[in-house]
Amino acid sequence: MQELHDAPLAPLTTFRLGGPATRLITATTDAEVIAAVREADDTGTPLLLIGGGSNLVIGDNGFDGTALRIATQGFELDGTRLELAAGETWTDAVARTVEAGLAGIECLAGIPGSAGATPIQNVGAYGQEVSSTITEVVAYDRKTRETVVIPNAECDFSYRHSRFKADPERFVVLRVRFELEDAQGMSAPLKYPETARALGVEAGERVPAAAARETVLKLRAGKGMVLDPEDHDSWSAGSFFTNPILTDEEFAAFHARVADRLGPDTAPPAFPTGDGHVKTSAAWLIDKAGFTKGYGEGRARISTKHTLALTNRGGATTEDLLALAREVVAGVRDAFGITLVNEPVTVGVSL
Repeated sequence: MQELHDAPLAPLTTFRLGGPATRLITATTDAEVIAAVREADDTGTPLLLIGGGSNLVIGDNGFDGTALRIATQGFELDGTRLELAAGETWTDAVARTVEAGLAGIECLAGIPGSAGATPIQNVGAYGQEVSSTITEVVAYDRKTRETVVIPNAECDFSYRHSRFKADPERFVVLRVRFELEDAQGMSAPLKYPETARALGVEAGERVPAAAARETVLKLRAGKGMVLDPEDHDSWSAGSFFTNPILTDEEFAAFHARVADRLGPDTAPPAFPTGDGHVKTSAAWLIDKAGFTKGYGEGRARISTKHTLALTNRGGATTEDLLALAREVVAGVRDAFGITLVNEPVTVGVSL
């Protein structure tokens, strides 16, 4: 276990933003993670958990407390059962499952961050979500001070949400267990139209899992969604806002506002969820409200490749980023009556 004081946190985030932590501990075993958490709880010290840093917006003043970087390692595959330590690099783990001929998370390739963060956000992309394959989450319960095993049914998964996100001060994810599919090297049925089109097949068909993974990586890279130190479009948290989910009545009112603003022939994206709600596209809202690719003149701007990513062009501050985010939120609200919600976790700051 490594301990540093007045430690920079910006290098530990994909935004490369934020001030220092009073204390930074790097834990490489579950026992070290638990010990650090217990010490913070026993002394009343504020605690910040850091995995891959791909979903964090840390304030310029930093964090007055203990930042715990979870760097545990462990990839255990038994047939179709996979167990990942929380500190495992997610995209590397996806590649290894594809190499093993297994299906279920191949379309989640290229997502930055660590395995332990995936159940918290119920990470998803290109038609797959981790909630479809997670069987159990092993976590340290800060309330009972015990290590617990939480089955999928008790994780309360929903779109970009979970029990762990709803109560962030209680659980520290240690390990995540999955049940994948032995599809003889083929992918799961493709659900996302863009992926299917890129592969020249119909939605619902299977393709070689390796081909699905490579296609998703290319699609993500084209949107600046694969980490690249030389590409400032990837100095981001990926999608900064979640896609709004509206009731049928709210969507009807939204549709009417779109018609008034953009003309009666313009229809907003609509993805019925089957429970009286409709999901629409945050990227579409941002673009139609006038915030196009590359928008901004300062050191924080919208990505030149994807309107849903806010980026650090180099030398930005967290306040630069938040000013841009607030401008986008206000513009979308004024144009369409919808308030966007940020997906990254904010530390010491808020929109």
